[in-house]
Amino acid sequence: MKPLIFLPVSVLFLAIAGCGNESDELPVDGRNFDGVQYSDPAPYTGRVIDGYLKNARVWLDMDGDSQYTPGPMEYELASGRIVTLPSGEPTAMSGEDGQFSIDISELMVDPKIGPNIDSRAFPLYALALPGKTVEQTRIGDVPVARAFLLSAAPGVSNISPLTTLARYRRLTTAGLLSGSGNSVLSGFEGINLLRDYVLAKDDKAHAYAQALARFSASQFPDDYNDALARPESDGKERLLSPQGAYLLGISLLQNAGDVIAVVDSAAQGNYANVDVDQLELPLVPLELSDPVLLTSQRIYAQPRQSNELPTNSSNLMVSAELMFEYSEDGRLQTISSEGCLTPSMQEIARLISVNGYMAHLGTQWLPSASLSPQSKIAYDNPGVDERLVFDWAARKATFETGTACHLLEGIQAGSTELGGEPEVAYSWSYSGGKLAQLEARIPQQNGTITRTLTPERTNALEGFPGYQLKEEGVEVESLVYSDVFQSCAIDDKVDPVTAAHVVTGFQDYDFYGHEPQPAAFTGLALEFDTRGEQVRLLRYGFLAPEMSGLGNVDADGGFEWTMYYPPRSSETPLGGTPNLIQKAYLKNYSPNQACGRSFEESLSGAYAWIEYKYKNLSQYLVDQL
Repeated sequence: MKPLIFLPVSVLFLAIAGCGNESDELPVDGRNFDGVQYSDPAPYTGRVIDGYLKNARVWLDMDGDSQYTPGPMEYELASGRIVTLPSGEPTAMSGEDGQFSIDISELMVDPKIGPNIDSRAFPLYALALPGKTVEQTRIGDVPVARAFLLSAAPGVSNISPLTTLARYRRLTTAGLLSGSGNSVLSGFEGINLLRDYVLAKDDKAHAYAQALARFSASQFPDDYNDALARPESDGKERLLSPQGAYLLGISLLQNAGDVIAVVDSAAQGNYANVDVDQLELPLVPLELSDPVLLTSQRIYAQPRQSNELPTNSSNLMVSAELMFEYSEDGRLQTISSEGCLTPSMQEIARLISVNGYMAHLGTQWLPSASLSPQSKIAYDNPGVDERLVFDWAARKATFETGTACHLLEGIQAGSTELGGEPEVAYSWSYSGGKLAQLEARIPQQNGTITRTLTPERTNALEGFPGYQLKEEGVEVESLVYSDVFQSCAIDDKVDPVTAAHVVTGFQDYDFYGHEPQPAAFTGLALEFDTRGEQVRLLRYGFLAPEMSGLGNVDADGGFEWTMYYPPRSSETPLGGTPNLIQKAYLKNYSPNQACGRSFEESLSGAYAWIEYKYKNLSQYLVDQL
């Protein structure tokens, strides 16, 4: 097992100057060594601080998984040779005044094998156990009500909420003292994040740390907290993933400014009298599974050489780019677009069915594209042109546009600037825990158009419901599945091992509306590749007068979307699913395709194509910093 490589701790300070006189005997940065090489296997000592925390589990995280790892544990030296630590990662429980003393004798290596393992090369972790760890206060020992996790960078022996901030700030940036990226911790200017603020009698740092500890505890997983609260627990349980621990640290960093703003408001300059337990701190749900989320779509729907569609896909230029924004629990909050997006009620309904948690859809955000030439014009002008915003608590959403892309849908921009009254207001209702109806209200000069979409779940696969769409109570279109999902045998000419996409199942459906329908718009079916328990939607056809009615679009036979995914041999990303679309193409509809065939990889012409980009939630949150 290779040791993690960490950067020096010398950049972990925020403006040390002006901190005042030191009253603690330990070095100001919390390190208890002088930089001279040593070979004496003296215990590794330090302190756990919120106030001082007694009976907290402390360990050196040698394998980088943010949890205590028991023995026997193998460790790979820089030379590549393996040594075994019989007791696992060095660990101890903190005692009076938060002091701990970790036995590191097992890190002493036979000189014939290699040099001793330097304990200073690994981060320290401390875990507060609910009902067992106690905080030493002026009124006595107070049991910790809820678990929380603290850490410190390699070589730093004070472990506190502030060292946790410093460590995750260092993990997510190149440094704290250069560049414009310091704004995340701008409120901590003048505070040494690594020292013992209790011993130094720094009331401001102490109040900040206690509030941050409370915030961390509010995000700690309930099942892990309950396990640690059991009488037999000693803090060695392994119930938190490395991704979960990382997300806890990133969320602490991201919300630190809001937390200390609450403290500042309560203190009014007198931090010694702040009762942190009485503060109303931010409540920020956090999804610790670190799901993979769709973060952007780049849409190519503008021909380079003429204005006519369809054309060769290589002849299409970028005409819009969509950005998907999430809360820390992976819930979609906003879709912003440079250029035009197409706010499909069917796709909004699909998202509502999972209460906004995009990763629960598996196949995230089915493709849509505006074919209007106005999209490219808007895209070429800097700034956000359209925005879809969700208010999940109120069961509402709004769509704003400053473009002329949606005139055929009856949506006209009130202004070229976003803001003010939305161009579309959505609301929805539930029945039996499921979406019952989605309503869209579109203001017009002579009134308001009301459209309603009702899901139709008969015979539907999970995540792909049918629907009925009405305008002013009159049906406009509907999709109804005429039969259940059906599998089929793969054609003998297809190699199921090497073929990237194979149609192995389908589901017939009937599409009503927009009469008269094109004569070739028959044989409708959703096509799937279900090999290896992967349910990948490959193709479906539809009619869309708002696109076929454009002067630059030739679409007499209807449209179809074809979707392409990573090779089946690709490793599924951690926290993701195997059915994440990579690219999608909008084409002329082709009826009566055979099941069992190798899915078409070559394209003769397209109206548009879309490139999907994904990130783990943790990376998305880091980027927001």
